[in-house]
Amino acid sequence: MEFEEKQYLNLWWLYVILAVNAVIVLCIVLFDRGGMSFEDLQNSFFAPIWAVLIPFIILYLIHKNILTTKLSVEGISFRYFPFQRKIKLFRWDEIESVYMNKYDALGDYGGWGVRYRLWFKFDDKAYILNDKNKGLQIEFKNGKRLLFSSNKLEELELFLFNLKTANHIKAIQ
Repeated sequence: MEFEEKQYLNLWWLYVILAVNAVIVLCIVLFDRGGMSFEDLQNSFFAPIWAVLIPFIILYLIHKNILTTKLSVEGISFRYFPFQRKIKLFRWDEIESVYMNKYDALGDYGGWGVRYRLWFKFDDKAYILNDKNKGLQIEFKNGKRLLFSSNKLEELELFLFNLKTANHIKAIQ
């Protein structure tokens, strides 16, 4: 009995903004006062070309981040590739409670991605990779909290209920 979910950052709108920026930069470089010659580009170390390509490369690498969350009888494990190479497992005896929680990504955590709660609450961390407003909240016995966004809210809620009834895990509420 296992639940697994993989999430990616979906930033399609950022590609549109970068494309508009690239068109503006390339128009200035190529058409302003006759444009830059190949010699001018060499002398500037192809800086205008790099100014267009580097943001796309960075955005592509960010887009390839994968958050894998698994829930099983052993506990909750996750991995945020490429930043976290090893799978981190939280056993049920380390966890005080697990439940579905509503959150506001911008208001509570200041945005999307790997975030801490606003106002310097470093014991409350979140992995928010979608635009939904509900996720898996984990509260640990040491007082720390961890939130995972989810695209499969109904499946996750049903899995938690089945896991609690089948295995009598007291941490699941």
